[in-house]
Amino acid sequence: MSTNISGTSEIAGFIGACLVDSESGLMLASEGGGRLDMEAAAALNTQVVKAKLQAMESLGLDDRIEDILITMGKQLHMIRPLEKAPGVFLYVALEKKAANLGMARMQVKKIESGLSM
Repeated sequence: MSTNISGTSEIAGFIGACLVDSESGLMLASEGGGRLDMEAAAALNTQVVKAKLQAMESLGLDDRIEDILITMGKQLHMIRPLEKAPGVFLYVALEKKAANLGMARMQVKKIESGLSM
């Protein structure tokens, strides 16, 4: 099992990141965070993932979540369920002014490829 998400700190605009079990909301790994409570972010974003999965089921969508992007005034929050382990997601918070969304998505996907559950 490899839960090394240290590469997230190299993403432009990085605030914090965590790897989360979407069944329990428990954080498996974290990086950074500062004023952002990563344990709370893990638990609360689990609800976001569950709500989206429930909406997809209710709408009869036969698909998977690639990522969920939440754009706020000053921050970008990205949630990416792992392809190999959809019950686990990577959550990354970025400063909007410093971040490049396209590059961030590519970097998160690369980090995901190095994880194993």
